[in-house]
Amino acid sequence: MRWEFGRRSTNVEDRRGTRISAPVVGGGIGAVILSLIVAFLGGDPSVIWDQTQTPSDRPYSQSPQTQRSAAEDRMADFVSVVLADTEDTWKSIFQQQGRTYQEPTLVLFTDAVESACGLTRSAVGPFYCPSDRKLYIDLSFYQDLKTRYKAPGDFAQAYVIAHEVGHHVQNLMGISDRVRRLQSQADRAEANQLSVRQELQADCFAGVWAYHADRSRQIVEAGDVEEALNAASSIGDDRLQTQARGYAIPETFTHGSSAQRVRWFQRGIQTGNPAQCNTFAAANP
Repeated sequence: MRWEFGRRSTNVEDRRGTRISAPVVGGGIGAVILSLIVAFLGGDPSVIWDQTQTPSDRPYSQSPQTQRSAAEDRMADFVSVVLADTEDTWKSIFQQQGRTYQEPTLVLFTDAVESACGLTRSAVGPFYCPSDRKLYIDLSFYQDLKTRYKAPGDFAQAYVIAHEVGHHVQNLMGISDRVRRLQSQADRAEANQLSVRQELQADCFAGVWAYHADRSRQIVEAGDVEEALNAASSIGDDRLQTQARGYAIPETFTHGSSAQRVRWFQRGIQTGNPAQCNTFAAANP
């Protein structure tokens, strides 16, 4: 991926080295894995998703800033470039629709972070908090993406950011609020299906970004798309559940199967059209 000469975003908040003692909350990619482990051990996976205490409800402690490596700072630089590229893409798309794109803030953190959605450990993975319109990433997740999920490559890393930005786009469009209202009136199986459709749409939006980033700024190199598709496949619910317990239970999926995630990312990158990402209207997403 050609990123070194790209614009850097001014919407990055660096909290790395600020360590917070906090329970696990949040809703990122890692939360899927944690809930699967809980279920595998005989517990109720909903506890991972239902911890919604606000930061003021619980005490936390901070430790002094730690020294960062050159590799970590290079990764932070990369994240800033990718975020800026998503800003350029969605600003243009929103303008074409007669709307104004409100840029999110990306927060870099270490181990745990305090957000408007609660106190969250890095094990949850990258996540988006609609309450404060911020993306949260512990850069150590990218090492997990490479080693644990077997999805190496800078474009795979960019896909993760673009997916979380996709949730921000959903928030701006009012989609996230509608999904939450419907989920509050649904049983768990129906709520899970709504979650799957929302996640798949964010995958499609990530593909829309990749389409425009390549055609407008020529950042995509040979093999990059394959890296992103591999990442999408690696974090499918069926693959994660099979790894955790030896089999998958489709009605418990919350993010979509590997095939679904790949298919919707491909739709976005092939069309570049957000209107083609209506997973909620699809009979079989």
